[in-house]
Amino acid sequence: MPIETKVPAQIPSSLDAWVRLLDGIRVPVPKESHDRVLAAINDNRRSLRDIAELMQDSPSLVLCVMREANHPNHASQAEPAESLEIALNRLGLSRILQLMGRLPSIPGDDIPPVLRQFLLISQHATQQANGLFASRLARLWQEIHWGSLLFLSPLWALALAYPKLLDTWELRVIHKGEEASEVEHALFGVRIMELCRAVATHWRLPEWVTQGYRLLLEEREQLAQVLNIAREPDELSKQHRLDEEPGLRRWFNQPANTVLLANGLALSAQVGWDNPHLLRWQLLTAMYLQTTLDDVQQQVHQQAAASARHHARHALFHPAEALIWPWQQRRPHPDMLTPPPPPAQDLQRWRTLCGDLLAQPSPFTNTVHLATQAREALLACGMQRVLLLLLDKPNDCLRVQQSAGLPREASALTLVAGQSKLLQKLLSKASQLRLTPDNHAQFSALLPAPLRALFPSEHLLLRSLAVNDQVLMLAIADQGGRPLADVSVQAFGKTAQCIERALASFANRNA
Repeated sequence: MPIETKVPAQIPSSLDAWVRLLDGIRVPVPKESHDRVLAAINDNRRSLRDIAELMQDSPSLVLCVMREANHPNHASQAEPAESLEIALNRLGLSRILQLMGRLPSIPGDDIPPVLRQFLLISQHATQQANGLFASRLARLWQEIHWGSLLFLSPLWALALAYPKLLDTWELRVIHKGEEASEVEHALFGVRIMELCRAVATHWRLPEWVTQGYRLLLEEREQLAQVLNIAREPDELSKQHRLDEEPGLRRWFNQPANTVLLANGLALSAQVGWDNPHLLRWQLLTAMYLQTTLDDVQQQVHQQAAASARHHARHALFHPAEALIWPWQQRRPHPDMLTPPPPPAQDLQRWRTLCGDLLAQPSPFTNTVHLATQAREALLACGMQRVLLLLLDKPNDCLRVQQSAGLPREASALTLVAGQSKLLQKLLSKASQLRLTPDNHAQFSALLPAPLRALFPSEHLLLRSLAVNDQVLMLAIADQGGRPLADVSVQAFGKTAQCIERALASFANRNA
């Protein structure tokens, strides 16, 4: 069954709008899991416990069942179901069958990568929770297990609706260290934790899930106090300080906190094993378990390896992979890596397109035709986002002739040259500017706001193209925001020269 969810192009900006949108998202279930569970339901020899065990392999299926069982129209009990078995008992086999028939089911490898990565993080968190806490709190293992698995489930729906937003959030907040509140308000219009709590409350997820978000949002002062104690190097003095504040000790030792600790460990391990976020969660876990940091780190590494054996998937990153890396090495965000050189067939096409641009006499019927060829040549040499603007000299402005890899509204863009000193300089003579992390702060502020919005990148090429010392066109390109490959930068320069010669031939076609 295909994914039928319709996602609006306009990103919500309020909490209520986000909840309405994510509530309508149908998170897909891997077809393999769907088929196994369906076969078990149709087998009268299988118990509900057997069915629940089969469902564990598909977090999205667990979420669908829990949401259905806890939906206000279906849940007769005031309290939400805290475990999958309770949810299955509430629904009964006939309603489970009806639900299975409505769920989107697609091959696991076809599920969008960002969503698959978040599902893997949730499975890793569940493994950490089971290994670290469930054996010590055996009576509460189901609350620990299902709360840990579903804690990040609001982000599953968000990853399906707007994967690029979460990807950009990770790049800017985790890898570049930008202020989380500023980035989240810019990208989502709301804080992510507030959004997750609102969605979890609306879905009536287990209480331990919403309690974890409440701690992060409303009880940060207590969390900071506990973390301050956890940093105490001497174990005995650490315990004495906690004993002196019995209210704080009771607050911290709540079993529900295990769900937050496990997810904090799993999420922060995605960056690398040597990062301050992970150390904070390890210190808190060590104090919760009343053991040493070394012991907790060893246990966390063991649980990560156990999770990888069960949950690792092709093309997804699992933190267990990094256990064999040098200790200080971290996983870079894909947008921080220089893209590989264009494949041979693309470079061959680039040469052909450049040959067409250099053809004499000019084969182009108009400037749109010429700009189309120029755009294709820039794409073939490795550029991923391209904007070609033609100078309208009488009106002192630039109008878009061709674009690629940019939102549809980019084609209607008009820039007034006089409103930007940087544009004025580029239009005064043929020149090229390459933005890098070193000069981005200096030049980005001089770019017109519409260009900054279209190219939120520290790696950008701008080149003005001239004929007889008169600038006619401005080319802007990048490689999707990633560091620019040297071969593509060189090819961009050669392509620009070809475009200039094509413009000259076109201008002289009737001479």
